[in-house]
Amino acid sequence: MSGSPVIAVTGLKTEARIAAGPRILTLSGAGDASGLALALEAAVADKASAIISFGLAGGLAPGLAPGTKLVAGAVVTEAGARYCGDPVWSHRLSGALGGAMIADIVGVDAPVAGPAEKRAMHSKTGAHAADMESHIAARIAAAHKLPFAAFRVVADPADRQLPHAALVAIKPDGSLALGAIAGSILRDPGQVPQLLLTALDARVAFAALFRGRKMLAGPLGFTDFREFLLDLPAEDVIGGPLQV
Repeated sequence: MSGSPVIAVTGLKTEARIAAGPRILTLSGAGDASGLALALEAAVADKASAIISFGLAGGLAPGLAPGTKLVAGAVVTEAGARYCGDPVWSHRLSGALGGAMIADIVGVDAPVAGPAEKRAMHSKTGAHAADMESHIAARIAAAHKLPFAAFRVVADPADRQLPHAALVAIKPDGSLALGAIAGSILRDPGQVPQLLLTALDARVAFAALFRGRKMLAGPLGFTDFREFLLDLPAEDVIGGPLQV
């Protein structure tokens, strides 16, 4: 399977463009969980070497500033499922990203919009960040016994309230829904200051995501780890042994 692509699962088209590269197939979910799952199953059936969840995330843990890079130690769900990231790949990603924090990420089916919701989600799951694609990517990777990793950058911090315009900002294809944003602002102009703060957070996060992508060699840092594992000290394998 060495010639098979790594599938990069994103939410937005912009994230997919940043992830793109040789031997990388990008899929954008745009908040459509069932559609993303179907597309990912089809892509895996056509052969894949690994799956990575790539893009922005909402901060849940206090103190995580916009632009903070996270590699998933595990992806958890609100229902209690837990999918560990490939320990070798995750370790390499963290190192290549300058020592990015390895922490749990929770996959959700709807945005976690307000500070109270974020606190509750952090308390419930222990996750440092949330996104709407990682749980789908992790579940399908586990089902097909493919290596999985997640690289996410914090956009909105835990104390930031996402305004309504930000929650309707994405089209089903992962591009910006400018009409929906404009309509939301016309109905509630008072959200503009919060929307501007959200946009600034996103700008910082996208810049960090782009810089992070440039730091990852090859198909998002993935190689065939079978021989590498023979020389890897046991204490360097995060989360337990890799099944090969």
